[in-house]
Amino acid sequence: MDGSAVAPAAGTVLNALATGHGSAFAIDEYVHADVRLDAGEGGVTGHVEDAPDADTRLIERCVELAAADTTADSVTGIVETASEVPMASGLKSSSAAANATVLATLDALGVAEETSREAAARIGVRAARDVGVTVTGAFDDASASMLGGLTVTDNERDALLTRDEVDWDVLVWTPPTQSFSADADADRCAQIAPVADLVRELALAGRYETAMTVNGFAFCAALDHPAGPAVDALPAADGVSLSGTGPSYVAVGDREALDDVNDIWSTYEGDTWLTTTQTQGARTN
Repeated sequence: MDGSAVAPAAGTVLNALATGHGSAFAIDEYVHADVRLDAGEGGVTGHVEDAPDADTRLIERCVELAAADTTADSVTGIVETASEVPMASGLKSSSAAANATVLATLDALGVAEETSREAAARIGVRAARDVGVTVTGAFDDASASMLGGLTVTDNERDALLTRDEVDWDVLVWTPPTQSFSADADADRCAQIAPVADLVRELALAGRYETAMTVNGFAFCAALDHPAGPAVDALPAADGVSLSGTGPSYVAVGDREALDDVNDIWSTYEGDTWLTTTQTQGARTN
């Protein structure tokens, strides 16, 4: 039984570490997953392309939970993922990998089209909590990646508050470092809860660009990331933020304006690249 799926990465509007409410938007870069299942009790083995030492517990647990939710029979299998975005960069690669793996597993079992995309995203969130790769459960990131567009969520209840389709060009700068969400200082982030509440209200009112910019400056301060890249992006970009817990930054707007920001960001150490928002979400192949 073979299955294959892809899920988009995402950028941040509101980091959920402060209050449990979060917001993210899908971008046109992907994580791919292939799953092969057999009957039996041999367990699940995961592989990440070009990363032989990568932690594969999340994708393995996604297969286990997706299969357990679908069939009473035991399964053994192999899951392989490949990513167009760097891991631990703040671009939701873990949520995208979880979503792609869950859909690929459901595809292998022949039930992908019968399962709601929200339900599939929640399987990946459960897996992330089980293996400890997230503090908040990351339903904001998972929902944006699975559904496409921009979502605002209550991660404590895994509840989707709103979803909207946004049409932006997106510029990303990724420094040559990594930042793991599970290692973020949640207590320090909780100190800026009043600012996060404001960002949530801005997002729910549809003022996404302003929301992400306020979020960016607040979480740069809380997580000790430099605010300089965000300052340099303004006023050309419509919105700019630290993405997730970093180290990546995302700026949104029209392509011509972002070209000007790219001229600045490309002088930094690391990689810059232009993409767009994505509204279709995750899909089977």
